[in-house]
Amino acid sequence: MFEAVDALRDEHRELEPRLADPAVHADPALSKRLNQRYSELSAVLRADDEWRRLGDDEEAARELASEDPSFAEEADELAARRASAAERLRGLLVPRDPSDGKDAIVEVKSGEGGEESALFAGDLLRMYTRYAEQHGWRTEIIDATASDLGGYKSVTVAVQAKGTPEPGHAPYARLKFEGGVHRVQRVPVTESQGRVHTSAAGVLVLPEAEQVDVQIEDKDLRIDVYRSSGPGGQSVNTTDSAVRITHLPTGVVASCQNEKSQLQNKEQAMRILRSRLLAAAEEQAASEASEARRSQVRTVDRSERIRTYNYPENRISDHRTGYKSYNLDQVLDGALDPVVESSVSADLEARLEALGE
Repeated sequence: MFEAVDALRDEHRELEPRLADPAVHADPALSKRLNQRYSELSAVLRADDEWRRLGDDEEAARELASEDPSFAEEADELAARRASAAERLRGLLVPRDPSDGKDAIVEVKSGEGGEESALFAGDLLRMYTRYAEQHGWRTEIIDATASDLGGYKSVTVAVQAKGTPEPGHAPYARLKFEGGVHRVQRVPVTESQGRVHTSAAGVLVLPEAEQVDVQIEDKDLRIDVYRSSGPGGQSVNTTDSAVRITHLPTGVVASCQNEKSQLQNKEQAMRILRSRLLAAAEEQAASEASEARRSQVRTVDRSERIRTYNYPENRISDHRTGYKSYNLDQVLDGALDPVVESSVSADLEARLEALGE
């Protein structure tokens, strides 16, 4: 596998003059794509350089140890560090989800449990917003339907990185494992007897698509306008400014009522529609590919119940990876990295196994 680095080094060298070309920077989409690729290749080359350097250092230490046994311990330490470096390099060389470098659109919808579920959906939104803040990402609520007690029946938020993130650290690469059913066990605010209830909310994570990713013809769209709905107040529109867009060939629907104007709602609905169509196209490609390819593209079933948040025990449990901890309060405040990392590690293991097969 490591022999592939030579070709990647050549590609890295060829990208450098292209990134210095003003014509490339005149095309934002092309510039972003090339910068992402350059960042990916740079990470591979740094890992390869470290692996090779540690190999040279270990070899020198072994030679010295043959004359002076006191160098044997240093040689063993270098061997262990080189093995770790090899694992990092192997992880970077494994074929990745083609959308891993993209920003993300996260949709949270209330489910079983009525108003309590809507409040939990709001808690999940806050968790993802705080997590994004810790990573220096921007968040923007694209569409939201609030509940009477301040939760969300549904809410859609865009999560965007600033600049070009390191490989595996873009919003979609980290958040895609959040897709699925999240279950909460706690005493609802509406419960007078102090009994613990179980409710759930659903999360869907999409890679944010750019116009170059998905081609949409105007003739394939049906656009409906309607009046916004939600709790009373000045934020509710009294004009038909909400927009629903249907992609006729696929039946995929996106809607937005969050903005004040019909034009803004249309732009945001198109943003959601592009991302849903991109996700659908990737799922289609994965389903038509071999079992190994499917494993590489998507290792987590988004429809399964993935996690339980138990408030009385301050416990969070991930049912896919077996991860469990008793710091639920911190996780809900954005300390989500250890939970995410358990899924990232499981995904990498699955990809390496598929590659071996």
